[in-house]
Amino acid sequence: MDAWVRFSGQSQAKERLIRAAQYACTLLGYTLQKNGASAELVAVIKQVEAHFSLSRKLFRLGNSVDALESAKRAIHLSDVVLRFCITVSHLNRAMYFACDNILWLGKTGLSREMDQEKWSQRSFRYYLFSLIMNLSRDLYELKLLMEAETGSKRSSSRLAAENGVVSRGSPSHHQMVVLQLRLLIHVLRSNPPLLLDLAKNTCDLFIPLDKLGLYKTNPGFVGLCGLTSSILSILSIVYPWLKLKP
Repeated sequence: MDAWVRFSGQSQAKERLIRAAQYACTLLGYTLQKNGASAELVAVIKQVEAHFSLSRKLFRLGNSVDALESAKRAIHLSDVVLRFCITVSHLNRAMYFACDNILWLGKTGLSREMDQEKWSQRSFRYYLFSLIMNLSRDLYELKLLMEAETGSKRSSSRLAAENGVVSRGSPSHHQMVVLQLRLLIHVLRSNPPLLLDLAKNTCDLFIPLDKLGLYKTNPGFVGLCGLTSSILSILSIVYPWLKLKP
């Protein structure tokens, strides 16, 4: 099992590159169609996109094992909120990959009687719930960091008061909003892994929402979101320090 997990990790970068190419084709095909390109050219782009999609599914064969191993490690986290969000996210990823593997069998013709639409909807539902858990984890970590930053500033203000430094009156509601926005920007700029993970998960969220019909956009927007999140994922692989831990 450990050997398979290592193999899955090595193939992850290739899968991300193919994913970026797939969504680049989605965006390109939509743009060409909107600008009156020939139907033949658009059809070729869509065919290339379909080939990239099928190739990705091949690279993801067995990724359920890696997701289950990650869920087993997350169970031992001391923070109960992180433990819940990360474990549930990995379990849903495992189910998503399992459905995706079954869907691959149908698309390759190995299982001709399969209802591909049904399995596609199932996979996107698991994917959506996994992303919701990931975003919940991101927002929780963001909340902790903002509270820690606020606490340190209050300590500084208290020390200033003890040393005879007089502070101004209580800020207005507008000033409080501005201060919170500045604090949010400061915390995100100081924590690139959290910023990258939050941006990546937000972009990815629109993909299953569109596929499930919960929030319809258009192929161009879906392609842009998928391409952006793929590039961010590649960055976290090329620069491991940008990967959010645990």
